[in-house]
Amino acid sequence: MVNIAVIGCGYWGPNYVRIFNELKESKVICCCDLDKNNLNKMKGLYPFVTTTEDYKKIAKDPNIDGIVITTPLNAHYEIAKFCLERKKHVLIEKPFTSNSKQGEELMQIAKDNNLILMVGHVYEYNSGIRKLKEIMKEKLGKIYYINAERVGLGPIRKHANVLWDLATHDISIALFLLGTLPKEVTAMGGSYIQENIEDLVFVSLKFPNGVIYNINASWIAPEKVRKTTVIGSKGMAVFDDVNKSEMLKVYEREIDKNSLNSTPKYTDHQSIVIMGDIYIPKIEHSEPLKNLTKHFLECITENKTPLTDAQDGLNVIRVLEAAEESLKNNGKVVRCQ
Repeated sequence: MVNIAVIGCGYWGPNYVRIFNELKESKVICCCDLDKNNLNKMKGLYPFVTTTEDYKKIAKDPNIDGIVITTPLNAHYEIAKFCLERKKHVLIEKPFTSNSKQGEELMQIAKDNNLILMVGHVYEYNSGIRKLKEIMKEKLGKIYYINAERVGLGPIRKHANVLWDLATHDISIALFLLGTLPKEVTAMGGSYIQENIEDLVFVSLKFPNGVIYNINASWIAPEKVRKTTVIGSKGMAVFDDVNKSEMLKVYEREIDKNSLNSTPKYTDHQSIVIMGDIYIPKIEHSEPLKNLTKHFLECITENKTPLTDAQDGLNVIRVLEAAEESLKNNGKVVRCQ
């Protein structure tokens, strides 16, 4: 039995509390939050859980094995450092840290103490995204470009812009699907609701293999969209996280390059599209957050390196920093490698 504590029980933390208590391998024994109302809710749902407003008490408790940090981003580094220095395994919600220097320091502390330090990039544990990566490799040929849209109406953050809030997911997905950092990053955006906090961003990542990965993230859109479209030389695929019954569609469609310029010289339009079937591959549905939490427990008990380890978190932070620099400089190209 792995004893878990959750620090931050507002928006996302309760999901971790629920799942860790559902798993037979773990139990949440303590919850921490600065808001007493949040703690009272946790106590009402789980009477056996102790509560505190002081995260340092949790870090010093010898009965606690692992700590989950789901506080606002600006508190990640301070809390994680304190917990790691008290020899606790740590799972931090995305984004990992506020900057890469903090991430590097936390990663070194974890390494020096042989501790698990994991980042909550939940989409890397999503069965649909994993299936998409498999199909990209086996079915779509050379990948041309990828377009990601993550928009909706709220919630509006106070301590982070939409780049660090929503686009973080798509940057994590991009690095997972393509297996490398982009070489160049550009970003544009706008602050419409709060001054100097962008609620709309367009990010473009250019990868060494020529793939362009575009991301549109917004808190102010009429419909919730969570969609990633992959275009390849031999086919196309769409991952739609809102449409759970048809999460992934594969289109057997391509451009026949061998037929280029085969039409008469006076004809501009070229009918060189090869149309095939559209199909929905079978996906073993599972709750991504539960997959993530199970993996955290396995890493603790078996001393395994997490799929989304500190390095994975740090890679995403470096892309975010490059995008932030571009965003603040009217979309200038920023090198990332």
